[in-house]
Amino acid sequence: MADLNDIAVFVKVAQFESFSRAAHALGMPVSTVSRKVSGLENQLGVTLLQRTTRKLRLTAQGRDYYNQCSEPLFHLFDAEKVLTQTQKKPEGLLKISVPVVMGQEPFYEFISVFLKNYPRIQVDLFVTNLFLDLIEENIDVGIRFGELKDSTLIAQRVGKSVRYLVASPAYLKGRALPSAPEDLKNHQCILLNGRNNEAEWHLVNGGKSTKLHVSGPVSSRDFQSVSSFAYKGHGVALMPSNYCDEQIERGELIRLLPEWSSPEIFVHAVYPTRRFLPSKLQAFLQALKAWKSPLWIPLR
Repeated sequence: MADLNDIAVFVKVAQFESFSRAAHALGMPVSTVSRKVSGLENQLGVTLLQRTTRKLRLTAQGRDYYNQCSEPLFHLFDAEKVLTQTQKKPEGLLKISVPVVMGQEPFYEFISVFLKNYPRIQVDLFVTNLFLDLIEENIDVGIRFGELKDSTLIAQRVGKSVRYLVASPAYLKGRALPSAPEDLKNHQCILLNGRNNEAEWHLVNGGKSTKLHVSGPVSSRDFQSVSSFAYKGHGVALMPSNYCDEQIERGELIRLLPEWSSPEIFVHAVYPTRRFLPSKLQAFLQALKAWKSPLWIPLR
């Protein structure tokens, strides 16, 4: 069977009745175009083009072959064009996995705006702290906080988070302010994902690093409720900086041990492959990196 690329070159030459103009349209050297047509003739055992010094004409067999090949070839090119255009238009079902900490109104508002900007996209949202197998579950993209396990997934950083120690004036009234991380053991702490209302907090101060065991009256799975309980005076919380900055500025929360914070926690969007990235996923990744999330600081 003749090579499809050689047939496409012959059809283009027949259309232009010129090797040089066909070569220009195809972005090939004239010698390559001529060689491909000659190779096609040799393979078919017929003369397709009558060459003279002044003009190029199809032979009778060349005309028949052109008529048989051109229409299917044009349909093939049209199909490829339609597919390419479809890929460029963000559309289709986008499956997204996010941790429970993101399952709050700010993220839902982000998804709402995203859907309004891309009305041809539908979103299927998985809000879970389970590390779902994206390939097995056929999920397009997942959001992961912290260090990533080795895997074949592609990871793209979308932001970073630093957490501050905060408490309300009401909680601190009559209590001694902590002067070192170890003093937090004597305080009630509001925990994120604490087991049996206990947790380990990792804090850094320049080159210093410490991990300490803390406990408290309430543990939750999202920062909105942690923030609410801190505001209501139930203890010390370790909160994302951009989640509590405004409350600190208004005096509703007070930052404790300001020289100490959590290490930088990077946020990644992970997805199965970088080849032929669907336009719906490209659009989501662009929107995610531009989003002013209350949970992380965008990367510059």
